[in-house]
Amino acid sequence: MRMATGIQRVSLGLMAVFLPVLLAAQVTVKHSGDKVSITIDGRHESDLYLASPKPYLHPLRAASGKIVSRMYPMAEREGEMKDHQHHRGLFYAHGDVNGVDFWANEASYKRDNLGLIELIQVEETKSGANQGSLRARFAWKSPQGELLLEEDRTMVFHKAPGQRAIDIDLKLTAKREVNFGDTKEGTFALRTAPEFELAGNPKAPKTPQRTGRMVNANGVEGKDIWGKRAPWVDYSAVVDGEKLGIAMMEHPENPRYPTYWHARDYGLFSLNPFGVRDFERNKTLDGSLKLSAGQSVRFRYRILIHSGDEKDANIPAVYERYSRGQSE
Repeated sequence: MRMATGIQRVSLGLMAVFLPVLLAAQVTVKHSGDKVSITIDGRHESDLYLASPKPYLHPLRAASGKIVSRMYPMAEREGEMKDHQHHRGLFYAHGDVNGVDFWANEASYKRDNLGLIELIQVEETKSGANQGSLRARFAWKSPQGELLLEEDRTMVFHKAPGQRAIDIDLKLTAKREVNFGDTKEGTFALRTAPEFELAGNPKAPKTPQRTGRMVNANGVEGKDIWGKRAPWVDYSAVVDGEKLGIAMMEHPENPRYPTYWHARDYGLFSLNPFGVRDFERNKTLDGSLKLSAGQSVRFRYRILIHSGDEKDANIPAVYERYSRGQSE
């Protein structure tokens, strides 16, 4: 038998040190080109698309691999409604920042106030056994190229038995005086897969069956959630024979907690602290937020994709742990 050389022994030794680390990195976050890819246990989970007009995460999956977000307009899927092209996966934007629309800002809309959220730099990606993360900076620009805001974003992807969680931490810094205008068109949003839509929409295709149930932390259900304030809302449905839920939560230290909800029966799942006039149906109110140059505002959110409905997943207890800063 041939003996290993000194170099070979060193190489084998290094493999012995690093191989367990590599095998343990089951949540892998990797930046390549115009996206950051997330892989869990060797299976593609999602991508954060970085190119303008705004970054978005697509698709979102349950632990079983079933997709819980709408595919359109990134891909065609039978049974999906093809409205609101700007509802791309999971995203953060607002419809009025100094009059500039970063929400409905698709180039095909052909309006003169469409803003762009452009990548400045992916600062860091990390992979690990049960979670991975990324940090990136983005520039919010007017149609004329004027820099209004700089966004510093951290996203943490968690895996747990039967669950997937995404934590989002956003710091928005004004590069000049800015005003987040009072409009319902915002801000942290997800467009769900069609199964999560509430039944009864005459415009919806007949298949797949719309089995959605929507409930907030105060027990309000269905369409009545729109415009109400609550720290979390849960959407649940049956997807390809499996009952699944999506909970969207906000951190109690967010400005204007608890937030208003711009959640719709057709699968728009969004919270918005600025649209007070619309949500309260009172034109005398003003929900705008002004920032002076150099001033920052921070928002934190969690998306939890779980088995069953909000009772099965005990969402109130999950939210309580999240609000105290405890990981799943």
